[in-house]
Amino acid sequence: MSSELLQSATLEVENIGGIDRTEVEVEPGITVLSGRNATNRTSLLQAFMAALGSERASLKADAETGYAELELEGKTYIRHLERAGNEIRMDGEPYLGDAELADLFAFLLESNEARRTVTTQGDLRELVLRPVDTGAIEREIERLKSEKDEVSSELDKLESLKRELPELEQERTQLEEKIEAKREELASVQEAIEEIDDEATERSDAEDELDERLSELSNLRSSLEDVEFDIETERESLEALREDREELTDEKAELPASDPGAEDEIDEEIETFQSRAKSLDRAVRQLQDIVQFNEEMLEGTHPEVREALLQGDAGGAGDEVTDQLLESDDSVLCWTCGSEVDRTQIDSTLEQMRSLHASKLNQQKDLEDQIRELRSRRRKLESTRERRRAIETRLDEISTEIVTREDRLESLQDRRDELEAEIEETSSVVEELEATVAEESDDDGPQMLELNKQTNDLEFTLGRLERERESVSDKIDEIEASLDREGTLEDRLESIRDELENQRTRIERIEREAVESFNEHMETVLEVLDYSNIERIWLERVERSVREGRRTVNRGEFDLHVIRSAADGRTYEDTVDHLSESEREVTGLIFALAGYLVHEVYEELPFVLLDSLESLDSDRIASLVEYFGEYCDYLVVALLPEDARALDDEHNFIESI
Repeated sequence: MSSELLQSATLEVENIGGIDRTEVEVEPGITVLSGRNATNRTSLLQAFMAALGSERASLKADAETGYAELELEGKTYIRHLERAGNEIRMDGEPYLGDAELADLFAFLLESNEARRTVTTQGDLRELVLRPVDTGAIEREIERLKSEKDEVSSELDKLESLKRELPELEQERTQLEEKIEAKREELASVQEAIEEIDDEATERSDAEDELDERLSELSNLRSSLEDVEFDIETERESLEALREDREELTDEKAELPASDPGAEDEIDEEIETFQSRAKSLDRAVRQLQDIVQFNEEMLEGTHPEVREALLQGDAGGAGDEVTDQLLESDDSVLCWTCGSEVDRTQIDSTLEQMRSLHASKLNQQKDLEDQIRELRSRRRKLESTRERRRAIETRLDEISTEIVTREDRLESLQDRRDELEAEIEETSSVVEELEATVAEESDDDGPQMLELNKQTNDLEFTLGRLERERESVSDKIDEIEASLDREGTLEDRLESIRDELENQRTRIERIEREAVESFNEHMETVLEVLDYSNIERIWLERVERSVREGRRTVNRGEFDLHVIRSAADGRTYEDTVDHLSESEREVTGLIFALAGYLVHEVYEELPFVLLDSLESLDSDRIASLVEYFGEYCDYLVVALLPEDARALDDEHNFIESI
């Protein structure tokens, strides 16, 4: 969004970090928090993070509650913090519902994981892919594969039906020819009956009853055919249902055993680890502040302490104390106890604190890895539970349908037995009536009896042929209606294939975009910052075979390469270990920027927060800040006064918090 269209943002803070209470206004563009260390610049950035949705903010040590309230674009976002034992609870309505992306790629403080992962040579690929729900992608791939199989199966059936259609049409034509022939034959027999009836003076009661019984017999045979067809249909349906039930039962048996309390236990573990991670985060920040303060005291560069010491004795004694405190090479006056100690002792203590700081960072990363693993396990449990529930629901439906169809099949079989008994009984009556008619009839009697039997047989056969023709015609109509869907199914199949390809390559695409983005921005930034002996720092995506359980699979990894130039102009590949602190910081920041752009964090968050750039010189800090400012609406950066002076005066400066 153009900065001309953006409005200023106001942040009100109480009891966060080292802040008692403050309120600041941030204009669109670059805002510089200028000041020395321990002047609450990082605390203000934490307050921004809290209001924007992050959990990585701490309460003031002597406070029980605090809050951060952000007014942005006419809306108010607030986060309340409350101490609960050793934990800090947060509630309210922050800007983001889920701040994972922002924590990784927009809140770039010293403890930011993207920066740390580069400096500690961690798994860069895992970091880029962490916000991607790979489980959801895999489930979507399985769903699309299932739908693809269903559509392909339907198209195969249509192709089979298409081949069957000419045969059915030929069969219908043959049936129509047979029907026509039977109708002609029936008409001929009926005509002969009419001729005999015209000559006869009267019909006997036995003849009338015989006609009725023959008609009844024909209807019974027709009904029996219908029942036999229904029985066969029900049997086929039952067989299909039982096969489905067997497949679903096998699938259910293969699912991991259900543990109702497992998800709750995982949630409790996640909550415990998150609490530990917050405590470690606070310890990391405190150790960083301690290390920085003592480094400045050791080098004599902490301005507030120097000024206080100089003002403590205007007569000159203060100068001597200051010299003893700050300028001796072999020993220094300890600024905590006032005794003189070897400089190496303080250096040794500082090194221990640095090691402790690094150890805490590693512990924090281990906790984050465990939290990710727990979340992955929880997603798998949820997926298994949902699938089990779906299978059980379908099994219940199938069981109900099987019972219904078995009852119907039993009724149809009973009806078939009844019809067969009625047919047998009616056939016996017909035989008796035929004998009676034969005894009572005159010379035309046997002929009339035979003609009536022919009529009955022809009518039965004609009815059967007409039903067969109707059944064949229905099949033809169904096939033609199904074939009308062929184009739609082919379009859907093509669409599914595209979606499958998109899902299958989504992770690879994100990896590729992250690598390309990093390499593009790294190349530009190296030119801007002018590191004389670094030709290139670049990421390469490589495929490596790794073990996953019992399987060996190919997995993408990111390799970070450093190309340096020698004094004679030759280039050679160096290791990340040999990058200076400044070069590592720049590399980590550019990696975070690549993640910010690849995951389009700017679509949901207009802020980027920057801190801990002291390892870079002032001009490079200014260039880097200007570069980052091009990619977000609001960039808030904490800088030392001498570094802040290197930026253009047109930016917004906040010097008092």
